[in-house]
Amino acid sequence: MNNLFLFDIEGTTTDINFVHNVLFPYSKEHLPHFIRQHQFENSIAKAISDVKETVHTEEGKNIEIEGVIETLVGWIEKDRKHPALKEVQGHIWDIGYSKNDFKGHVYPDVKSAFLKILENGSKIGIYSSGSVHAQKLIFGFSIDGDLTPYISYYFDTKVGGKRETSSYLKISEIVALDPKNIHFFSDIPEELEAATKAGFGVTHVLRPGALPSRFKSVPDFSKI
Repeated sequence: MNNLFLFDIEGTTTDINFVHNVLFPYSKEHLPHFIRQHQFENSIAKAISDVKETVHTEEGKNIEIEGVIETLVGWIEKDRKHPALKEVQGHIWDIGYSKNDFKGHVYPDVKSAFLKILENGSKIGIYSSGSVHAQKLIFGFSIDGDLTPYISYYFDTKVGGKRETSSYLKISEIVALDPKNIHFFSDIPEELEAATKAGFGVTHVLRPGALPSRFKSVPDFSKI
């Protein structure tokens, strides 16, 4: 029996268009004011410092607050997976969810699949490039209500990149399970390849627009 079912978010539990057409534009619109207003708060000040350090390392430039804002907006447009951007976006989305400006999208089959997994005595985990904070917001303020009580583990790129086998080995260590007792669902074959090399079971989730691969696949979670 699989002890842990691990899920990607974008293109797997959640329509990728929600992220790119709702969340990203919202953060881009509100980021300049948010940074100026919250720049001296601990987590935001740390993110700002990290942006400055990255720009100095990569471009040899020293930037101030307006340069940080410009850089972060550019990273949103490029969908750069930078921890500082993910941190800032998480706080902005927190405000958006709490104001009911939007709800987290999940496919209609997600909640029932989660319930089935729990009824069978297994646990649920999430592994996404978005920050753990942002993950909890999507599921906590979802169109199907608060799904966070169903989820035992959240992982982001702090454990490593999603296309790196070492990341999945680290997850298995954290949850104290043999890799063969973890099953990973994703729409990205390269992620499934990395998880397979770590010894995970994998399933390719073929939501609309996804292309088939060599991996076992399902069109949705009702087919699990």
